[in-house]
Amino acid sequence: MLPDPQRFLAVAGRRIARAEGAAQAVRELYRVTVPDLADGMFVYLGDHPADGSEPERLELDGASAELGGAMGGSPPPSRPVAPDGALAALLRCGRARGRGHDVDEALRELLGTAPRLPQGNRVLLAPLRAPDAVVGVAVFLRRPDREDFVDDDIALADALSAQTALGVREDALAAAPPAAPKAPDEDRLRYVGAATRRIARGFDTDEIVLGLCRAAVPTYSDAALVYLRDPLPVGDERPNGPAVLRLRRTDRLKGPGAELVWPVETVDDEQDDLDASDWSEVVPGGALAEVLRGVRPVFADTPPNRAALGELVGTDSALNDWVGSHAILAPLRGRRRVTGAVVFLRRPERPAFEPADLLVAAQLATHTALGVDKAVLYSREAFIADRLQRAMLPQTLPRPTGVRLASRYLPAAETARVGGDWYDAIPLPGSRVALVVGDVMGHSMTSAAVMGQLRTTALTLAGLDLPPQEVLHHLDEQAQRLGTDRMATCLYVVYDPVSHRMTVANAGHPPPILLHPGGKTEVLTVPPGAPIGVGGIDFEAVELDAPTGATLLLYTDGLVESRLRDVWTGIEQLREKLAATAQLTGPDRPPPLEALCDEVLDMLGPGDRDDDIALLAARFDGIAPSDVAYWTLEPEVGAPGRARRLTRQALAGWGLEDLTDTAELLVSEIVTNAVRHASRPISLRLLRTDVLRCEVGDDVPQLPRLRQAKATDEHGRGLYLVHRLARRWGTTRLGTGKIVWFELGGSAG
Repeated sequence: MLPDPQRFLAVAGRRIARAEGAAQAVRELYRVTVPDLADGMFVYLGDHPADGSEPERLELDGASAELGGAMGGSPPPSRPVAPDGALAALLRCGRARGRGHDVDEALRELLGTAPRLPQGNRVLLAPLRAPDAVVGVAVFLRRPDREDFVDDDIALADALSAQTALGVREDALAAAPPAAPKAPDEDRLRYVGAATRRIARGFDTDEIVLGLCRAAVPTYSDAALVYLRDPLPVGDERPNGPAVLRLRRTDRLKGPGAELVWPVETVDDEQDDLDASDWSEVVPGGALAEVLRGVRPVFADTPPNRAALGELVGTDSALNDWVGSHAILAPLRGRRRVTGAVVFLRRPERPAFEPADLLVAAQLATHTALGVDKAVLYSREAFIADRLQRAMLPQTLPRPTGVRLASRYLPAAETARVGGDWYDAIPLPGSRVALVVGDVMGHSMTSAAVMGQLRTTALTLAGLDLPPQEVLHHLDEQAQRLGTDRMATCLYVVYDPVSHRMTVANAGHPPPILLHPGGKTEVLTVPPGAPIGVGGIDFEAVELDAPTGATLLLYTDGLVESRLRDVWTGIEQLREKLAATAQLTGPDRPPPLEALCDEVLDMLGPGDRDDDIALLAARFDGIAPSDVAYWTLEPEVGAPGRARRLTRQALAGWGLEDLTDTAELLVSEIVTNAVRHASRPISLRLLRTDVLRCEVGDDVPQLPRLRQAKATDEHGRGLYLVHRLARRWGTTRLGTGKIVWFELGGSAG
């Protein structure tokens, strides 16, 4: 049984519904069911009686044969359907069935007297029943070493088969010949129903326009041209400037007798080999403007209507010769305004459009315009949501000492551009850095808003230099204050490049993976913890080694969990992917971080993007003990002088004599300020990396402020000197005091 049948059905149903044509619908049915629901599958399609009865003969669909067919052998290419047989009875039933006497008999009628099939209830026979006809049958198979089909599996196969049958039936109706004279109204209604469903399946503007063209040609017309406003207005937005209609797509009848020659493709700004204008400006008060204002489709049978057609397709176009009842110009009016126009054409040797065909054109145009409105609104909402999501994530990553960072963020899909995943890298006192990855449950604007609040809270808590488990505890309290249903997972790691250690606390998040310098990969064992928002849970922290040259990968569950695999299978696949990527560069050279992130995301296959993904990679360069100098100074008058001497000696040992004068001056100023206010020993630490970093710590929590000293002031110039001479400087409040730091190097030296 699948872990989440409802989600699987929703995703699979959408994929089948968006298929174009019967063959593509069968292909999608195969791709969504194998291997999740079944290990093998094939489909027989038959004729489609108008009365809804079962077909008289079934033919093996070509896509089924190409995709592999039955396990253990090839099914027969064609089988008759005996009216009084078990197969016909099952088709009339219209429901998927597992193994049983009647089903076994139906399988023998379909596959022959001795079909090679798995034992037990590992075979399903599912009729492809559309609302008005049975169009075929699907057979689902499982390997002998796999569990039997259960009731939920049968229900899924039944629903997916019905969705496939709808696509097959609509394709047959759209390709059907013109209506018989004896019942034109009935056939027009049937055609309009199939055509509008095909248009409605479109998700974006191009798909909707494609659905209109495919539905219209050749059943309704021999050619179709679709013009849309450029740019398309959104919602209540009032377009500025003149209305410009741009040709978005053309379609034509192919084969002998097709006298118009143009490619079936979307037309962009480039001039294509078309006998129609790429764009047309709607002149206020002109013939085209009057037709568009009238909303209703019209024949090109009057001088004003012919002039409107000429304005749209170009006055020198050969399409102007198709006049009278062989050409229909239909405005595309959405909810509030006209968004374009469509032209339907029939060749002279074909019967002209009838007045009733104007109603058909109106229906096609209306559904297309409403679909375009919907697509434009969704595109704008998706754009806004995507910008909002990315604005809540770090715009750039910091460049802390002793660690290199890279990150990626991917939204779940085009249908869900917002989510609750986030990542962060926060510099901490002592050259440490906090690495954070979190995931708020859900894919909505609410999830994104909660994510933004939790990320801001984490940034504030990190600035207080709290232990990782305390940060998670306060995040848990904040989530409860935001609402009872605000749940999130979070992984909080603090890396110290001096001690080459990291402290990890977890709140229900997938564990990080460590890529060692030699290429070995390891899923770190960390306390699992409960998600943030549960309340009343103590979080634990664990301290682990962080070897120099190792790479730590933090990620959200969207990278490792999908409807195709569980989370632990995905974690193991991710670990193997990291190991394989490390082998590409050899054991002595770790892979570049940016390339590593791209390789990790490449493990996602089609259909794996069920959730958004946040990824944070950290390469531990560390700081060697020989590049660190640390002292403790008593808060006494002689402390500044001792600090200057120690600084001079350390810089001489490192060969940084050119920085000595500036470093001594700034260290003396900061230590002097600390001595004036501190009551406990003062710490002084020097770090040599690509810059020289000096850190002075004391037990006074008040942070010093940069101010402009007056000419008569005896104090207040120390930070001004630091600000002018240091490359960078800053202050950080600790739980027991503060640290004032500055950096020298490069042009600052």
